Amino acid sequence: MSSTDQASAPATLPAGRRAVLYALRRRGDATAEQLAGQLGMSVSGARQHLGALARDGLVEATEMPAESPRRGRRTLRYGVTPAADALFPKAYGELTNELLGYLADTDAGMLNDLFSKRRQHRIVNAQARLAKKKGLGAKVEELARILDEDGYLATAEKLSPGVWCISEHNCAIWAVAQRYGQACTSEIEFIRAVLPEASVERILHMVAGAARCAYEIRARA
Repeated sequence: MSSTDQASAPATLPAGRRAVLYALRRRGDATAEQLAGQLGMSVSGARQHLGALARDGLVEATEMPAESPRRGRRTLRYGVTPAADALFPKAYGELTNELLGYLADTDAGMLNDLFSKRRQHRIVNAQARLAKKKGLGAKVEELARILDEDGYLATAEKLSPGVWCISEHNCAIWAVAQRYGQACTSEIEFIRAVLPEASVERILHMVAGAARCAYEIRARA
């Protein structure tokens, strides 16, 4: 898509299209049928929303290989384009980076203290909610909800007995994370602090070029 097309993409979306776009971002690539089932809408309605999003350059479709030579409607798989990134939650932006830059130039140690205080505030709030949950699995699911509320479009998945994965499909502090490594370090330290009964490793990293950030969570023996 050209820069002209990107500039013409709408800054806001009708509720139906936004719901489809967010669901697609959470899932990764998906068909209209899959999105319709997830959102409880008709397949034709999902296709209409996807068609409008595609015309705006916010999603793109690729045709899936046919499983059989029989005739019928071709199956399309949709994915979010980079042009849609501005439509997802962003908690900070250019102004935050500018202010943090001034602080770093004045006192780099104070910059680290700011990230530490933010992390500690998040830890206290999360611990209060996780304390009401029993079992690591329930805590992982609640933590994913907390991260989702913070704008990370987070999901939790059980991989095997005692092993889970939390995925962040959107970076709510993307502008900051690209410039300051403390943001990413603070995120994994936050997750480790609120799940002390587990080992936590980052297995995918958006700053390194991955489509999402993902954390593998293993129950300690």
